[in-house]
Amino acid sequence: MSTVLQSYALDQWMTPTAGLTDVPSAIDGRVVARVSSAGLDFRAMAHHARTVGAPALRALTFHERAERLKSIALYLTDRKAALYALSADTGATKTDNLIDIDGGIGTLFAYASRGKRELPSERFVVDGMTEPLSKGGTFSGVHVLTPLAGVAVHVNAFNFPCWGMLEKLAPAILAGMPVMTKPATATAYVAESVVRLIVESGLLPAGALQLVCGSAGDLLDHLNGQDVLSFTGSIETSSKLRNHPVVTANAVRFIAERDSLNAAVLGTDAVEGTPEFDLFVKEVAREMTVKAGQKCTAIRRVFVPRALEAAVTTALTSRLDGATMGDPRQDGVRMGPLVSRSQRDDVRAKIREIARDAEIVHGAPFAGDDSLPEPLRAGAFLAPVLLRCAAPMTATVAHTTEAFGPVATLMPYDTLDEAVALVAKGEGSLVASVFTHDDAVADALVFGLAAFHGRVLVVDRDCAKESTGHGSPLPMLVHGGPGRAGGGEELGGLRGVYHYMQRTALQGSPRRLTQLTRRWARGAPAPAEGAHPFTRDYDTLEIGETVMTAPRVITLEDIEHFARFTGDTFYAHMNEAAAKANPFFPGRVAHGYLILSFAAGLFVQPDPGPVLANYGLDHLRFLKPVSPGDTIAVRLTVKQKRAAKVPEYGEVRWDVEVFNQAGETVAQYDLLTMNARRLAAAAS
Repeated sequence: MSTVLQSYALDQWMTPTAGLTDVPSAIDGRVVARVSSAGLDFRAMAHHARTVGAPALRALTFHERAERLKSIALYLTDRKAALYALSADTGATKTDNLIDIDGGIGTLFAYASRGKRELPSERFVVDGMTEPLSKGGTFSGVHVLTPLAGVAVHVNAFNFPCWGMLEKLAPAILAGMPVMTKPATATAYVAESVVRLIVESGLLPAGALQLVCGSAGDLLDHLNGQDVLSFTGSIETSSKLRNHPVVTANAVRFIAERDSLNAAVLGTDAVEGTPEFDLFVKEVAREMTVKAGQKCTAIRRVFVPRALEAAVTTALTSRLDGATMGDPRQDGVRMGPLVSRSQRDDVRAKIREIARDAEIVHGAPFAGDDSLPEPLRAGAFLAPVLLRCAAPMTATVAHTTEAFGPVATLMPYDTLDEAVALVAKGEGSLVASVFTHDDAVADALVFGLAAFHGRVLVVDRDCAKESTGHGSPLPMLVHGGPGRAGGGEELGGLRGVYHYMQRTALQGSPRRLTQLTRRWARGAPAPAEGAHPFTRDYDTLEIGETVMTAPRVITLEDIEHFARFTGDTFYAHMNEAAAKANPFFPGRVAHGYLILSFAAGLFVQPDPGPVLANYGLDHLRFLKPVSPGDTIAVRLTVKQKRAAKVPEYGEVRWDVEVFNQAGETVAQYDLLTMNARRLAAAAS
């Protein structure tokens, strides 16, 4: 008996009673779910997200939100077997589930880790350095990133109901923005199950997550300029959303990942018998059959040197013949059905379009169901289809039409410049792959293709074993491209998080900016009274606390001893005449690292204490040479504090400025230390 899917709105599950649509199994056509959004009050849902979910999320720090994401990932991991079983009716094989379900959970883990490692234990991000804006140093500026005060509306595609939803959810929640997620109807039963588990976990605050199963209704009518609308799907639907009158009038932030004619290019050196030739054939076949080709990153256009076209065609068709198609629940099945028979109809229609520029060289896409084995006839099965476009330079639809299924078009090229020009006819895509072991070929193709793609994968015998593949949904790579593909979620580092935040310039006195950003800025008060800061634990250290050291004279003997001891006998330190001939030095000068070493000797408090380790320097600059006889002194200031992943210690960032006897800055840098926490000591 089919299940009526519920929506999760206003922190309760809603069961629709009208307007229900049947959702068939991709395997055998039986109805597995019924769906409708009738009765949902989208205005109230958006208001609930903004007034309940948003404040609750913004009250948490980035680290606290990251910890929630990690806990959700662990909760889902313990229950993913049920999701695997449910996902089979979408046509997903066990391998497909590794991408969708494990990939989605992995995305939560990845953002949780990145959030704890790269974001502060605060509710805002300081973006860049504080810049002086006045001659006297009393007026400065800095940028901060803060969460938008709206709701993130996610309209997802059918192909990855788990990963596609979680790759959007994770950065939004980490940024501090509540989510209203609308899965595609064809696979909504998997998305509903994932959301049900997340709600069941109790790990997100009220109003942080709502689910719409069925039509989006008038949801877009209730968006405003603080909201974000994110979409994955076709160009046609993307254009409708982007041009919605409310989205346009209210300047709603819009993110789209759309149709993408992704390419794979075989280098001229990768002839038959080379590892790169074999890797190329294997990867193209894999991308055509994994998820039955229903991936936004799947290879759609296959570019090969004209001299290798026949060999590639033979090898590729042979490999496609070996792809076992059938019920994805059965062992040994490598390719399941398309998500629905209507999707299969759409793929067939697109193949007819492409066939205006190409001929079918493998597969029989228009054969009736009677041509399939009896168990498959009621499903949405379609064997892989390979087309050949003999004249790609004059083709049009072959470069602009995406058949979202197990379909690719082979295109020959004569020169590397022509290969680049042909790929560019796709007007940009999410990812392109280059298969070559030749440096010159790699250089020509990669830098020719880079402007058109969010990601370029270079595969050769050296990296193939550990390469994640052309279409692997790696959460920390840029998953988005220019042109037709749109921006995607742009999961490069934390850029996906920053989609949901506002960048604001703060201007004021150094003291005020220090107070607001919790990061000391030059010109702000720097009290140098009391105990040495190295004797203070992380929790009692105050931003701005300063040590001003006694001076030390740098002698010629110091420089020569350092040179002999380290082996750094660079001429600027050891040869007066050669040093004077250098435009940067007045004569022999001290080593930069000697200055760092002596600076540490001046400011370090040597007794055992809460400073556990020095683990690095940032922004090091040597600004003025130090000559024999010069004097240096150091000002050490607590610049910023950041909680670590574990409660026993935290990171302290120190501003270090080294002066000479004239008060001129000779070196400056940030020193990073790990300091014990009083809270941890008290607990022990």
